[in-house]
Amino acid sequence: MQKFLEEAKKTSRTIANLDAHTKNNVLRQMANALVAHSDYIIEHNSKDMSEGTLNNLSSALLDRLLLTKDRVEAMALAIKQIADQKEPVGRTLEGWITEDGLDIKKISVPIGVIGIIYESRPNVTSDTAALCFKSGNVCVLKGGKEAERSNQAIANVLKQVLEDNKLPTQAISLLPDSSRKGVAKLIKQDKYVDLIVPRGGEALIRYVSENSSVPVIKHDKGLCHIFVDKDAAHNKIIDIAINAKCQRPGVCNSMETLLVHEDIAAYLLPGLYDEFMEHGTQLKGCDETAKYIDVTIATQEDYSTEYLANILNIKVVKNVDEAIEHIATYGSGHSESILSENYTVVNKFLDQVDAACVYANASTRFTDGGAFGLGAEVGISTNKLHSRGPMGINDLTTFKYKIYGKGQVR
Repeated sequence: MQKFLEEAKKTSRTIANLDAHTKNNVLRQMANALVAHSDYIIEHNSKDMSEGTLNNLSSALLDRLLLTKDRVEAMALAIKQIADQKEPVGRTLEGWITEDGLDIKKISVPIGVIGIIYESRPNVTSDTAALCFKSGNVCVLKGGKEAERSNQAIANVLKQVLEDNKLPTQAISLLPDSSRKGVAKLIKQDKYVDLIVPRGGEALIRYVSENSSVPVIKHDKGLCHIFVDKDAAHNKIIDIAINAKCQRPGVCNSMETLLVHEDIAAYLLPGLYDEFMEHGTQLKGCDETAKYIDVTIATQEDYSTEYLANILNIKVVKNVDEAIEHIATYGSGHSESILSENYTVVNKFLDQVDAACVYANASTRFTDGGAFGLGAEVGISTNKLHSRGPMGINDLTTFKYKIYGKGQVR
């Protein structure tokens, strides 16, 4: 492990100093290589899928694991979009001249070696590798066991492009020891690793956060809410609510609780109920909700649960203040939305709700690097320091001060 990470640290100095043209050219070659080798990738993915089925993985996890030609092409498109982003390294963030005549420039630089720990989704391998490469970083990837063959196949294709361009293949590496002990060692290697980004289940993130001596940016759970205000446009409510819950229930930006203003509950809930029944959604609700539709009574534990499944809590609230208070109690700081045409209420919600992404009249499903125009994301940070929300290439840089003097002494 130490020798492997020493090599990664050494490689990071090379990758940090690549020019933008070289990086973008290599990234576009990587995108083309993924498409050219899609059969090879899908063949290895099918073995992971078969094993996952035998191991009784949930339908949501199998959906996240599955690769098709369309999904491989989407992975390639994401890399091309990353290549098209403005160069993140070497930007002058600020500049000024001090009273002593020192010319100070605050310049963006790569972070160094970034360890990314993730589960299920093999597209994370290509997304994060491309984001790290574009931002001048080396990535050490630790995917889930259920996607081991898929991740290795994708990494092999990307590393071959590095080799073809006479670049160190250690720039994109899978952790050689993928066991729990290997992860435990990785997160203690603060001499060689500069950042850890865990994205996956709550248990994984808690373990990494509590045990890492390397700085951690959490991709925490998504306990996302939508509040339907009494002044919401009724023609928007159902489409947004169904999209936020049912389009892909097993992802972190799907809605887990729908909050409904009491003034419109009697009118709104029966229609919503019919739509959710058509989509096979299991509904839980508060006592007030149960007056209007057939639901299982929701518990405090339900409101605290990230289902990652087609299950939804519904709670009737008195007003926007109670909605904000509920979100403050149960939200995870990921994504929250309000549906309302009253922009006094909208702005109160957007100002007072503490989350990485707050929406007005839109689905929480848009919290995604690709949807934000970032090409992809390393994760969706629920941290407040350094990075928050979808982490694109600029979030994978830090900065240094370059100070130009003319012989000054203090």
